[in-house]
Amino acid sequence: MATLQQAVVGFSWDAATELSRKENRARLSPAAIHGLIRIAAHWRLRDEDTRALLGGMSNGSFYALKRKGHPSKTLDEDQLTRISLLLGIYKALNILYSRKLADAWVALPNSNPMFGGGSPLSHMKRGGIPAILRVRQLLDARRGGR
Repeated sequence: MATLQQAVVGFSWDAATELSRKENRARLSPAAIHGLIRIAAHWRLRDEDTRALLGGMSNGSFYALKRKGHPSKTLDEDQLTRISLLLGIYKALNILYSRKLADAWVALPNSNPMFGGGSPLSHMKRGGIPAILRVRQLLDARRGGR
């Protein structure tokens, strides 16, 4: 029987990573922060929007994350979950649409009843993790042809 090679040392695709363990959060945080900062740049998010998507992080903590070099902050479970969902949204948008539309989509008014004519960004900022998860599910369903 063939075995899958681990993509990240210390993690397995067989089971979800235990984010309750600080050592796992510490190992994942630098890549998550880097990914979030890159997504925010692609989506042209204001710092206050990015902070809201992270669950209302303070200015000082957020600007410490943005410092060049290796970020030293260990994110909490909530923040890592939010970033994971945003990475999935980013990936789905880039599969579904051209780069220009994929980067603009979150800020554009949307006729889907979920958004009530507003932007997906506004919806996600207002609704937190449940709203971010629903946007991710919507895009994943579209990728699957539903």
